[in-house]
Amino acid sequence: MSGPDKPTARPNLPSKRADYEIGYAKPPVSTRFQRGQSGNPSGRRKGAIKKRTALPALNDERLKTIILEEAYRSISINDPNGQIDIPMAQAVVRSLAVNAAKGNQRAQRLFTELLTSVERDNKKLHDEWLKTAINYKAEWDEELARRKKFGIEAPPPLPHPDDIIIDMNTGSVRIKGPMTKEDKVRWDQLRDLKVSIKENIKEMAALLDTQPEDRDQIKAEIQHSQRVLKMISAVIED
Repeated sequence: MSGPDKPTARPNLPSKRADYEIGYAKPPVSTRFQRGQSGNPSGRRKGAIKKRTALPALNDERLKTIILEEAYRSISINDPNGQIDIPMAQAVVRSLAVNAAKGNQRAQRLFTELLTSVERDNKKLHDEWLKTAINYKAEWDEELARRKKFGIEAPPPLPHPDDIIIDMNTGSVRIKGPMTKEDKVRWDQLRDLKVSIKENIKEMAALLDTQPEDRDQIKAEIQHSQRVLKMISAVIED
């Protein structure tokens, strides 16, 4: 025969007596959790679960992209003429140059090294461009002479070697002709227009003596045509 049932152990609950002492592990009755009631009835806060950032692809150099975005992000700085917006990279270089001018030796060294590196790279690119232009012009001059000698008909090169102007005194290279087939079409159109405008100016100039009553209008037309001709000549030389 089994003995009497033992009373079920009950958790220590805060007393409802008036002399109930509130303290550590003894919250006030009014603020403690109620049996059967959730402590967060509204549920999980929206967005509480942090989404994992997608990993970059194997060919994605994300850090370089971030650096470039930051380098060319516009920021506002104070300028003697007021506040201006410039890229972050320019602001950094400007700050470095200002500190160098103020006598900061570390800034002077860094700025000098930076300037030397940039000038050296520019000089290298210039020398390569000059060498390429000289070789291109010489090789095509030789090829065009060969074609002429043997009567070979072939499309001319673009740009044409005659359109490549090299100044050996300054080391400058200038191309005064079309670079592509599309350019050549536009250049031919402009050349034809240039010839037409010149002829039109001559014809209107002849009318100045034969139609004195329209002299002002004719002069205005000539001036307009001369302005258009000047704009075309800035692109296509005689």
